[in-house]
Amino acid sequence: MPKRESPEINAGSMADIAFLLLIFFLVTTTMDSDWGLARLLPPPPEEIEQQEEIKIKERDVFVVLANANNQLLVEGEVLDVSMLKEKAKEFIANKARLETLPQWEDVSVSIAQQKLADAQNEETKKKWTKRLDAAKLLGDYTLTKQVISLQNDRGTSYDLYIQVQDELANAYNELREELAQDRLGVSYYELLEKAKRDDKAKEKLKAIKTVYPQRISEAEPKDAVQ
Repeated sequence: MPKRESPEINAGSMADIAFLLLIFFLVTTTMDSDWGLARLLPPPPEEIEQQEEIKIKERDVFVVLANANNQLLVEGEVLDVSMLKEKAKEFIANKARLETLPQWEDVSVSIAQQKLADAQNEETKKKWTKRLDAAKLLGDYTLTKQVISLQNDRGTSYDLYIQVQDELANAYNELREELAQDRLGVSYYELLEKAKRDDKAKEKLKAIKTVYPQRISEAEPKDAVQ
């Protein structure tokens, strides 16, 4: 009786099957992307009067230094990062009108209209038009000539750098939130969302930012900040 041979398995399509399985796993597998810091990129610089020559006095500048030892020096004094936001808010608003804090300027509809009528160039007209629009929406307000100067050492940790950036941004955002709630009865953060699709909300948001423009000047890191 002849020996019976085992049937052969047709492996001709195995390569196609393996390729299809590879594609399947590539499509369905989720990649772990939690490395690094959850940090949004900063928005484009807000519109400020950059073309106008501005002489900045020492009292108008809030100096923040982060050195290689991860110490935060604010106006020459060591400060814990958790206290930076409140310190910055006090400087930016200068509600007490202290002579040691930024110079201030009162703005009302009548003042803005007069300044606009006296304007000698387009840049000044543009500036006071924006301030007039803000006064019409918000009522009388006070502007300060505040500028925050941020300087880091090349040895400053990235963690401290991010904390400082967040605290300074939060200082502006909290002041804007307080103003929006007080004058408009709406949240600043709500306006941020509505402004994407609502022109009225966009105008209100512009007015809030006119009162509290974010001015953070970040210098190039140095090899050593004492």
